Amino acid sequence: MNLEFADFPPYAKPNSEAIIQSRFRAVADKGVLRHALPERFGGYGDDFASLYQSHRRLGEASRDPGLMLMINAHLWGAVFPILLYGDEQQRQQFLPPLLAGRWLGGHAITEPSCGSDVQAMASCAERSGEGFILNGEKRYITNVPLADWLVVYAKLEGRITAFLVSRNDLGCEFSREKALDACLGSVTGSITLEDCRLDTTRLLGKAGAGAQMIQKALEYERAFVFAGIAGIMEWQLAEVVRHSRERRSGGVHLGHHQAIGHRIADMKMRLDTIDLWLRECARLCDAGQRLTLASAQTKLYAAEAFLQSSLDAVQIIGAAALEQGSAMADLVQDALAGRLFSGSSEVQKNLIAALLGTGEAYRGSAPSGKQ
Repeated sequence: MNLEFADFPPYAKPNSEAIIQSRFRAVADKGVLRHALPERFGGYGDDFASLYQSHRRLGEASRDPGLMLMINAHLWGAVFPILLYGDEQQRQQFLPPLLAGRWLGGHAITEPSCGSDVQAMASCAERSGEGFILNGEKRYITNVPLADWLVVYAKLEGRITAFLVSRNDLGCEFSREKALDACLGSVTGSITLEDCRLDTTRLLGKAGAGAQMIQKALEYERAFVFAGIAGIMEWQLAEVVRHSRERRSGGVHLGHHQAIGHRIADMKMRLDTIDLWLRECARLCDAGQRLTLASAQTKLYAAEAFLQSSLDAVQIIGAAALEQGSAMADLVQDALAGRLFSGSSEVQKNLIAALLGTGEAYRGSAPSGKQ
């Protein structure tokens, strides 16, 4: 493990919003939020390969899928959309505090009746004088209610548009309602917008460009959300190997049994394959090449692999892995959520098929789980 995270405490229950917030701030203090971002806004001016390596090392140290989800929602939901689509005033206002961790960000796409099909979004915005009025409800939003700022998507004149919304805006309420019982190192909640008035400086990008912005944000998120989880899987594999060496069965170490050895070999193969996909996504980003297909493939493979390896870990360790408070049991629950956030596995398959010309036209997709 890299020394920069040697002192970072692993996830432990019980948890609280105060602890979650303090862990995010500790991550920010270590510079994790500054990779692949320009120096003039407080970034390191390095590349996506560095971002991937940093997230992976943090995942191994923290063993916390929720924390990694929190960081990714912050980066791909808020930081990069503002960098890519914000005007200079918005970049100067928002990026330095977001990169420093003084503000926590995210984005709000999913609604009670709208998950993967973003075109069915019901939240709406109306022009009013020198600004806008927003109404609607968002659900399963990562980092709510702790977030300071969110990129909220709503339909303006029938076209999806992005707005910068503060937790302190009148007519905007962040709550823990419909929080999910998974990835508990982060928070999820709901947003209610009732005649929430925003001035024109809160419009992010061009009116009607929201669907394109969602697609771009989710491409990045799908490409890198499992970078930290790959680090967690590294720790998971090491624990299984240690257990197989220490536990004896039939007069030999547990790992000598072929059925156990094969499960461990499969866990190693899955982890190394995820790393290959993550490196390919970083390479494409750093080369300025299209990411759509590779990110969907990465998310699909990694989500299914994380779940299967988590199940294998429990099977190998046995009943001890199901004891109350066991990290291995918690990872199974988190891995189930991993098949849903940033677009379900079925959504990724539809997207891959569409990009190959064999499926339905891609309409843009948001997660069926946390977002």
